Amino acid sequence: MEHADLTAKEVSMSRILLVLLAGLLAWSAPARAAEDPAQLAARIQKKYASISSFTAGFTQAIRNAASGDTENRSGTIAFKKPTLVRWETVKPEKELLVVGKDAVWDYFEEDKEAYRYSVKEIISSKTMLRFLTGQANLTEDFIVAPSKDAPGQNQAVLDLAPREPEPGLVMARIWVDLGTDLIARIRIQDFYANTNDLTLTNLAVNPKLGDALFAFTPPKDAKVRDNAPAKERDLKQ
Repeated sequence: MEHADLTAKEVSMSRILLVLLAGLLAWSAPARAAEDPAQLAARIQKKYASISSFTAGFTQAIRNAASGDTENRSGTIAFKKPTLVRWETVKPEKELLVVGKDAVWDYFEEDKEAYRYSVKEIISSKTMLRFLTGQANLTEDFIVAPSKDAPGQNQAVLDLAPREPEPGLVMARIWVDLGTDLIARIRIQDFYANTNDLTLTNLAVNPKLGDALFAFTPPKDAKVRDNAPAKERDLKQ
């Protein structure tokens, strides 16, 4: 595979992971449009702290600002504290992203290619570490405000502006379902104005999830591209 193709897939993995990590913090909250944003942010934090796992279906629209093209995806997500994630895309192509205990794997079934990353590397940045581990503090890391975007029926919408923006996250917007106190949708914008828009469906709170769900071994016929540090390249989950 050409280097350009590898770079594109790595960027794709990074964007998927970023929106997932943002969603993990703010996916569930009792929001009311009239509430003070700081108070609501504190309630989101408290709600997330009480959650040990979730599963959901998703639809996703990734828009490239330069070309105007939008890629639509769908699949399922499973999360288990502290940092276990299984993100499975079924359309338009099958892709499996697994954040396990010792490695991060991104597997493309059609191409039979698996990309391996270090968990420490993935969560080492301020944004990823805090979102993945649930340590993020909205009132500390973001300026939170009611959004001017019109909410859907029985929803509230909040804008999150990072106090210290990073290239992959300069603005986020979340839609909260007031009937279930769950985040129905989250949209993230990066420095280049690309957007990653994720909608969650059929969300189940605190299901029992075995660790085996978050383990991955590349098929024998898969080409492995190992991006983990040399000392971690034992290809074991």
